[in-house]
Amino acid sequence: MKIGDGVEQAIHSVAMLSGLSEGGVLSAAALAEFHGVSTSYLLKHLQALSGAGILDTVPGPKGGYRLAKAPKEISLLDIVLAVEGSAPAFRCAEIRQRGPNPVSDRLFAQPCTINAAMLKAERVYRAELAKTSLADIGIELTAVDDGSIAARSCAFLEIHERKTAR
Repeated sequence: MKIGDGVEQAIHSVAMLSGLSEGGVLSAAALAEFHGVSTSYLLKHLQALSGAGILDTVPGPKGGYRLAKAPKEISLLDIVLAVEGSAPAFRCAEIRQRGPNPVSDRLFAQPCTINAAMLKAERVYRAELAKTSLADIGIELTAVDDGSIAARSCAFLEIHERKTAR
C-alpha cells in the first residue's frame, strides 16, 4: 500500500497548526514554506482537511488555517481519510472470474479470499491510526526532541503566525 505525499504533508501541517496560540492562524503559503513543499499541492489537502472538520479556515488577507478541534480529538485516521478518502486501498475487481477456461459461477458464491485478507489488514491498519491522536504524536516528539525542533517551530511561528479573533 502506498500512501500519497499529501498525507505526510497534511499530518505535518496539522501538527504545526497545533502549536498556534489562541486566535492564531497560518497561511497555506507559510505552511508550505516551513515544510518545503508546493503551496498549490498543500492547499488542496488543507481544503480537504477543512471540509472534514479538522481545520477551520479564516478568510481574508490576514486569514489562514487553524485546528477546528483539540489535538487529542484528531486521529491520524481522521487526517488520512480526509486526504485519501474513505475507499479501501485494495479494491477487488473479481479478476478470478476472467480469463480462459471459466469455471462454474457457484465457485464464486463466497467473497474472494484475497479481498477478505486485504480488507482484514486494512481494518487493522485503520484501527492503529484511529488509536493515535495528534496529541499523542506531540507527546512522542517532545520525548525525543533536544529542544531543536521546538525552537525551529517557535521561531517560525513567531514570524508567520497571524492573530485573529477566535
